[in-house]
Amino acid sequence: MSAKPTPPTHLPDPNNLRDVFAYWVRLKRVEKGWSQERLALECELDRTYVSAVERSRWNVSLANIERIAQALDVKAWTLIKPPSI
Repeated sequence: MSAKPTPPTHLPDPNNLRDVFAYWVRLKRVEKGWSQERLALECELDRTYVSAVERSRWNVSLANIERIAQALDVKAWTLIKPPSI
């Protein structure tokens, strides 16, 4: 049995777009109760790619931002907007 997904533990640097995107992807995925594998299946990406995105390791293409947003059922722009405190 896999561990329950946990939300991000701190807010991202609002000036680091990769961190902001990683924050929102993980938060929205966890809100749905999905594993990284489930999100990867939903947006037809590799699980290791989703993991790297959530750790701010990749510069994500606009096409993949759109795929991830559609899978999470959110507008793409909401995933790159810094969270308010």
